[in-house]
Amino acid sequence: MTLQSAKSTPRDIVLEGRYVRLEPIAQKHAADLYAVSTVPGGPERYRWLFSEAPTSLADMEARIALANAGQDRYVAIIDKASGRALGQQGWMRIRPEHGSIEIGGVYWGLPMARTRLATEALYLFARHAFDDLGYRRFEWKCNDRNEPSKAAARRFGFTHEGVFRQDMILKGESRDTAWFSLLDGEWPRIRAEFMRWLDPENFGATGQQKTRLEMGR
Repeated sequence: MTLQSAKSTPRDIVLEGRYVRLEPIAQKHAADLYAVSTVPGGPERYRWLFSEAPTSLADMEARIALANAGQDRYVAIIDKASGRALGQQGWMRIRPEHGSIEIGGVYWGLPMARTRLATEALYLFARHAFDDLGYRRFEWKCNDRNEPSKAAARRFGFTHEGVFRQDMILKGESRDTAWFSLLDGEWPRIRAEFMRWLDPENFGATGQQKTRLEMGR
């Protein structure tokens, strides 16, 4: 059997969902992203990221410029209800020749963390990778000490593949990196569960879920 490469790298397009819109990160998002990064509790969410929380609006603007100059492709996550950017995430380790791509650089601000906004932001990336671009493998990596990130990966249907010990030095500390993946053969079942859970009928008037996301195995 001859395996096919993915169609292309992700393009600078807008991905529309029910609750969020993903659009290429730009300077117009800087003020919102700076605000959500610096509210009480916001800076702590940078604990496991490669950078610390931005120290000024100019710092946030510089980060966006740097991100857009690199090989990774970042998007801002727009809450469609408010029109505000509440987070960001990126396409990383983009290898269309192997059909493999990673979601990384994830900062989901407190207003969207652990909500349907975050779940849909992940779902839109996975759907675009598999359904639109034909990738075979969708990766998630994190510090092995980052228990919330590992729990999120499992909740979203990723399979834990192992740990790269002493993988890097980050913020002066040794990082062991946990690897997770989601494969194209698993995607139809997982896509259906995302669609079921994200249906508006699954949420009460205050946005509280009625049923949990159950990926199973």
